[in-house]
This record gives sequence, C-alpha cells and structure tokens, in this order.
Amino acid sequence: MSLSENYFTRANEMLARAWTSNAPTIAKLAPLIGRSVAQGGVLHTFGSGHSELIAREIIGRAGGLVCVNGIMDPTAGFVENLVGYGTRLIERHDRQYQLLSGETIIVISNSGKNSSPIEIALYAKKKGLTVVGLTALSMSTTYATVHPDGRKLHEVADYVLDNTGVPGDAIVEVQDGIKAGPTSTLIGCSLLNWLMLAVIEWLKTNGHPLPILRSQNVPGAIEHNRALAERYKSRLSRQLA
Repeated sequence: MSLSENYFTRANEMLARAWTSNAPTIAKLAPLIGRSVAQGGVLHTFGSGHSELIAREIIGRAGGLVCVNGIMDPTAGFVENLVGYGTRLIERHDRQYQLLSGETIIVISNSGKNSSPIEIALYAKKKGLTVVGLTALSMSTTYATVHPDGRKLHEVADYVLDNTGVPGDAIVEVQDGIKAGPTSTLIGCSLLNWLMLAVIEWLKTNGHPLPILRSQNVPGAIEHNRALAERYKSRLSRQLA
C-alpha cells in the first residue's frame, strides 16, 4: 500500500469515527446556535497557528452562514504561548465587534494545551458565551497545559468536539518513526461543516430565514450576499456589504 493509500484509508476511518462520536454533541449544539442566529446573533471562531485554517473554513463561506466572525491572530500563532496575549486578542475583538451573552464561540486547538486558545475560551465564558472546544482529546488529555490556570481547552469548554486525531497529528509512518499526513484540518473542517448544516436544518425546521451565502460566481449572488450582511454590518470583520 502506498503512503497516499495508507493515508486515504486511515483518514477516512477516523472521519467516520469522528462523525459517530461527535453526532450527539452536534445535536445539542444545533438548536443552541440556531436560536442565537434566529435572534440576530453572531457565531465566533478562533484557531491559533494552523488551526486558524479551520476557524476560517466557515467565515464568509459560499454555502455557509453569513453571521460568522473570526478572531484573527496577526502573528499566526507565533506567540500563542505568551501568557496574556490571547486575552488581549479577544479584548480587541470584543471592542470592535462585540461578544454578546447567549452567542457561541468555537475555539480550535489540536493540542488543547496552548495559552491563547485557553485565554480566548476563559474570556468568552466570562462574557456569557457558550464555548465549544474543537481539539484532539488524545492529545489534550495527555500533555501538560502551558497556561498558568492549569486547565486545558477541553476542561474550560462547555462542549467539546473531538477530531479523533493522534498525538502529533500525522498518521502515516514514512521512515523510522517519522510520520506525515496530518488529519486535524481535514476532520476539523468536516466537523464544522456538519455543525453548520445541523444549525441550518434547525433553522429550516423551525421556520426561520436561512442566512446562507451564495458563491459570488453565481448570477445575483453578490447582491444577495450584501443584503444578508447588512444586518451584521458592524459585527463582521469580513464585510460583504
């Protein structure tokens, strides 16, 4: 079996396991986030370092909800373990776009032990937001936290989504203990899309409008997207209006 085939087989097994193990949590989150969206609320995301790719997956996304905003780290995670930095990031985000009680934030950290994601989660909880931690429980339950609080992301979060990843992320051994083929982005993005579809289904079932963005390559989509974004004009960092 080639390295690519090995990755394909194992990653899909993990993806299936993630679907099964996270389905109950997604079912609980869908109405919670759906009610907030129906009332005009915003869903916030944060991912430090490579996890920012996952956080961005549902921001300004064709086929996704318009009301998603991200907390962006200009250092791209370079100082994610500088104690206090995550708090400064979310304070700035709060001043610019507002974190409102009853809204939800998804904090993504594969290891679950780094300082910035934990500080983001702690601040959001104090503001009355529901905190969802997306992490690899196999890592976050094993490694020591960097944050002086002593807790890890899964211990701070109200709900946890497990990407079912392995310590070190990569799953294919290529030579003498050296591994390649990480899975956190593949499965993390899938988890968020499953969650967004569950929220959309809840909105549809309960008779609420569906604030779903269209691809700007489709005729009339730009006007449609601008009209959707108008309601959130002061709260989205990626303005569509």
